[in-house]
Amino acid sequence: MLKLKPKKGKKGDLSVRPTLSKVRQALFNILAGRVGGSVFVDLYAGTGAIGMDAMSKGAKKIYFVEADRRLAFSLKDLIDGCGCRPKAHIIAMNADDFIIKYAQKGIEADIVFLDPPYASGELEKVLPLLSTPGFLAGDAVVIAEHSKRVLLPDETGLLKKRKTYRYGDTLLTTYFQETI
Repeated sequence: MLKLKPKKGKKGDLSVRPTLSKVRQALFNILAGRVGGSVFVDLYAGTGAIGMDAMSKGAKKIYFVEADRRLAFSLKDLIDGCGCRPKAHIIAMNADDFIIKYAQKGIEADIVFLDPPYASGELEKVLPLLSTPGFLAGDAVVIAEHSKRVLLPDETGLLKKRKTYRYGDTLLTTYFQETI
């Protein structure tokens, strides 16, 4: 697993909070066998650790979506340096704009991982957008990493909550698309 150092923001706050290695390991245990051959979207990619782990586990295409252009360009340099560029697509764009644009392209993501800044309100805004026609594959799984202080809905758009896993103050909540 990658060892990453978080970037310090103003007033000592962490502007990039990499997913803890125990949570990353749990995430891929939850996904067990689904990653190989998948179209994987790492929304709020930050350091790119989750997407790179997905790449190492056989995802056929990974979209690293990061609104912070500096982080996106750093991630591009890192991906270019490892020779993984054919599978990796680094997108410097807000998550909601990405979902709308790539739904129109028919991305049909198999796995979407969301880990926005904890107090940003992004999950509540973006989760319903994931049901935009063309964005998710029929049997897609969505996993949101969030603080235990955030209660996510049981249903949002066509997504239904399956299970929530707790790791200290961090929760991983899984959603599956309701079939029509």
